[in-house]
Amino acid sequence: MADLPVNKRRQNAVALAYATGDRAPKVVARGQGLIAEQIIARAQEAGVFVHESKELVSLLMDVDLDREIPPALYRVIAELLAWLYHIESAQKSGAPLPDLPDAVQQLDK
Repeated sequence: MADLPVNKRRQNAVALAYATGDRAPKVVARGQGLIAEQIIARAQEAGVFVHESKELVSLLMDVDLDREIPPALYRVIAELLAWLYHIESAQKSGAPLPDLPDAVQQLDK
């Protein structure tokens, strides 16, 4: 058995989905360790942007699968989704990438 570095923490990941007609995004996958790695790998394979926010993931890990995110997270998730839309638009047009929204930056402090 190999020793893991002290800074090697168990990774968490949460996947959200939002469909037209839904009131709010839903947690469609969540996990730790190898499951988290698989969630991230599948997202990257599908061309889905992966945003790293330990605080936000921690809050979303408490949401049951196939349940909507809590109202307290609506604003930060809405700003994150809008930011991702602007990133995709900037990448297509060659424009500079937008800065991370303030609500998301505040969460990670």
